[in-house]
Amino acid sequence: MSDKIPEGNRSARERLAQQREREKGREKRRRTLIVASAVVGVLALAAVVGLIAANAGKGDGGDTASGPAVAPSGAIGEDALTLPVGAADAPSTLTIWEDFRCPVCAQFETAFRDTITELADDGQVKVEYHLATIIDGNLGGTGSLRAANAAACAQDTGKFAAYHDVLFANQPPEPDDAYGKNSRLIELAGEVEGLDTPGFRSCVEDGEHDSWVKKSDTAFREGGFQGTPTVLLNGESVFPSKGDEQISPENLKKWVAAANKGKKPGTATPTAPADGSSAPADPSSAPAS
Repeated sequence: MSDKIPEGNRSARERLAQQREREKGREKRRRTLIVASAVVGVLALAAVVGLIAANAGKGDGGDTASGPAVAPSGAIGEDALTLPVGAADAPSTLTIWEDFRCPVCAQFETAFRDTITELADDGQVKVEYHLATIIDGNLGGTGSLRAANAAACAQDTGKFAAYHDVLFANQPPEPDDAYGKNSRLIELAGEVEGLDTPGFRSCVEDGEHDSWVKKSDTAFREGGFQGTPTVLLNGESVFPSKGDEQISPENLKKWVAAANKGKKPGTATPTAPADGSSAPADPSSAPAS
């Protein structure tokens, strides 16, 4: 018996071995292709995630103002975020944070405008206004921002207080973003004598004080205040109440009188320029709202 494999059987075994090698090669290529496809998929997903991350915040109503915050003329206080009305040397300070789209702010103004005007005109209080834009954040739109910018433009000509009153007197319903239209804000400026000028229009349409308004709103949010209006008498909250007493025109006068006991009323009330070309150093001659 020969120990050699017959030629027929050898050929068959060789063909079988070659076929197995070819199959192994195909399986290896298939696995390589699967792995490669998976890697490509992961990279593609990473690219999409990166694109989303890179575009995060674009077109989402984020900060549209550019450049440094341009404070309106005559603004005072830290970061020049305060719009003063009334005698600068008045013995008491009434601080008011407001949003021109806030309906409760409009109700407050309607109820207390005459009282605050009287107290400011008598030199009993200086009023320090601060502007916020929380309704834009809560309901969407830009009316709070646009109206606040327009009010800051009015401040540039020493007519903030009068325009402030007009904005609240004509406030649209809270969900209505009518103040998001500069044309409406310019239209209302016609109700304040001498305010509707080319300079005012340009200031409104260019959003000259947008960044300043946003900075003021940031200060409001970081100040720990609960909402608008926020009203402080010499740093103490008096809205909706002071201690156990609810705010009212009579109580506000009483609280101011108690705070001012033995103190002289303020008299430092500069006069705004007749032509409105520039604002006074402290444009507090305008009546308080």
